[in-house]
Amino acid sequence: MTSSVSFRITRTAEELAQTITALTQRLVKLEQRQEVMEIQLRQQLKDATCVADDERATLDGIESLLRETRELLESSETSTADHESEALPMQSDDESLSSEYSQVA
Repeated sequence: MTSSVSFRITRTAEELAQTITALTQRLVKLEQRQEVMEIQLRQQLKDATCVADDERATLDGIESLLRETRELLESSETSTADHESEALPMQSDDESLSSEYSQVA
């Protein structure tokens, strides 16, 4: 009877050792997968950051162009308004001169 108990203990210990070995191998594989996934995630974040930087630079350029366009429009509107205001007094001067000439004649 002692030998059968000893055999069972030995067999159970061997099964436990095999189970521990299998679990250890699984753990190693999971750790390797996790490391690969972390590397991929870092790369994706890096790529996304690069794209975001490129997009930001493009948008900054567009914003700068819009600002310059607005300034040009404002300056052209201002110069057009100045030319119109200069032209109006000339027209009124011309009218007053023509009315003076018509009175003289």
